[in-house]
Amino acid sequence: MSNMILPSLAGLGFEVTRSPQWDTVVQQSLSGKETRISRTAYPRWKWELQYNVLRSNASYGELQALTGFFNALQGQYNTFLYQDADDNSVTGQVIAIGDGVTTNFQLLREFGYFVEPVLAPNVVSNVYLNGVRQTSGYTVANWGSSNAGVVTFATPPASGVVISADFSYYFPVRMTSDSVTFSMFLSQYYKVKNFSFMSVKN
Repeated sequence: MSNMILPSLAGLGFEVTRSPQWDTVVQQSLSGKETRISRTAYPRWKWELQYNVLRSNASYGELQALTGFFNALQGQYNTFLYQDADDNSVTGQVIAIGDGVTTNFQLLREFGYFVEPVLAPNVVSNVYLNGVRQTSGYTVANWGSSNAGVVTFATPPASGVVISADFSYYFPVRMTSDSVTFSMFLSQYYKVKNFSFMSVKN
């Protein structure tokens, strides 16, 4: 697992495609009735980016930066971190209710009507117990650890205590292909029509 972050490059196009993907088995009987089995509890997210301009001259080196990043990943082999422009932080997010015994709680993020785990926290600025900010007494595991995105308290929060947090986060992802096409349209100017990657859970 890598903690490399996708570089921010000026030539990134405005059009970014983002797709939640589920895995459902659908079996249909002769009568037309269906049996559906969901094989995932959470979606995998897929992004497709376009880089309209990647300059290769020494003053910018954007082509070299993105090519080197892709090659350092060895294509699909390694993971990296991506910060979605519109889905990267929460404030006052409730993550659990204390029971007086449990000390480990997975960070969660709510997006619309759906809640899913956060595995790659960026900055956890505040943790609250019943709305009271905690200045110590807890740790947060980062991406790459065995309990990624888990808040661990030194003392179990009391039963009924609402645990919430303010934090920003990344999506851990991998490339969807072992190849990326860089097209030169002017001398020292390149573009990429499809830089595609998808979220991973481990």
